[in-house]
Amino acid sequence: MNNHDLPRWATAFVLPVLNLLSALLVAALVIYLLGENPAESLGILVNSAIINPEGLSYTLFYASTFIFTGLSVSVAMQAGMFNIGSEGQMYFGGLGLTLAMLALDGSLPAWALIPAAMLGAALFGALWASVPGYLQAKRGSHIVVTTIMFNFIAASLMNFIIVKYLIPAGEQNTASRLFADSGAMPRLNTWLPMLGDTPLNVSFPLAIVALAVYGVMMWRSAWGFKLRATGLNQHAAHYAGISISKMIIVVMLISGALAGLGSVNSIMGSTHYLSLNFTAGAGFIGIAIALMGRQHPVGIFLSAILFGALIQGGFDLSLEKPNIPTETFIFIQGLIILFCGAMENFYAPAVAAMLKRRKD
Repeated sequence: MNNHDLPRWATAFVLPVLNLLSALLVAALVIYLLGENPAESLGILVNSAIINPEGLSYTLFYASTFIFTGLSVSVAMQAGMFNIGSEGQMYFGGLGLTLAMLALDGSLPAWALIPAAMLGAALFGALWASVPGYLQAKRGSHIVVTTIMFNFIAASLMNFIIVKYLIPAGEQNTASRLFADSGAMPRLNTWLPMLGDTPLNVSFPLAIVALAVYGVMMWRSAWGFKLRATGLNQHAAHYAGISISKMIIVVMLISGALAGLGSVNSIMGSTHYLSLNFTAGAGFIGIAIALMGRQHPVGIFLSAILFGALIQGGFDLSLEKPNIPTETFIFIQGLIILFCGAMENFYAPAVAAMLKRRKD
């Protein structure tokens, strides 16, 4: 039994759990070396991020964005492409959202304004992903290289646009003006007061819907079968009549649109204006979520909750334990990426050997 002969439940559940536990074990060692009790620190983190209702609300708020960026990376990975440009696509999607808001928030009611801004976010995200997609499909440029470069281009372009055109006269803050109140995503504490005064909004249920649509399209539709066939073997897919170049471009458009929608939660759900670096690395976290979640809707959801909990719980833990700096949790995120990405099959031989012994 080799790595690829493992049953699906082992590759989808056992290996990710073992990889996560390994990352947390290394993190516990680091916390111990910093002079703190790992068990006590874990208790504070879990209580702050999961058990406390307000803390859980913040965890779900962060997860809402991560679900969209995780889906963005996952869709491309299913087609055999490693789109690491979700950060730039989310950034550019935020510009599309903001332009729609600035143009329409004085004239449209909320029921029309919010969908229009979301459409702007999706269109601009898709637009930014379309160029790497075209270059991969028609010119053979490697998607990893082009999407990396486009992250840097997006950051520089956004800096120029915000500073040159969007800062209101007389303002010093590098941000657009505030949007009208009608452009705010409705908050869930309106219906669930126990969540407290937090920015958790309807982006979270929309993210759940996006996960469901992704699952149905990927595993219950003919198009999803063609997409996965392209990812598994492009030559076989070509001989089966699938247009590889068309599939690459369409998948990158969808991937970019999902990344662009990741900006909705951050901007319309929280700040209500466009600012520099509002993405805060969410596009890169999406890579970890796609890897750890094995591009499965349930895995993406759980991974997004985990990373949301690390951010929320890590912030409170660093306040209670000054010896543990906030950068520790960036390190933990890196460990999770390392174990669930580069070393995802580290435990596969041992698991395969154990299953073989049980079978014999």
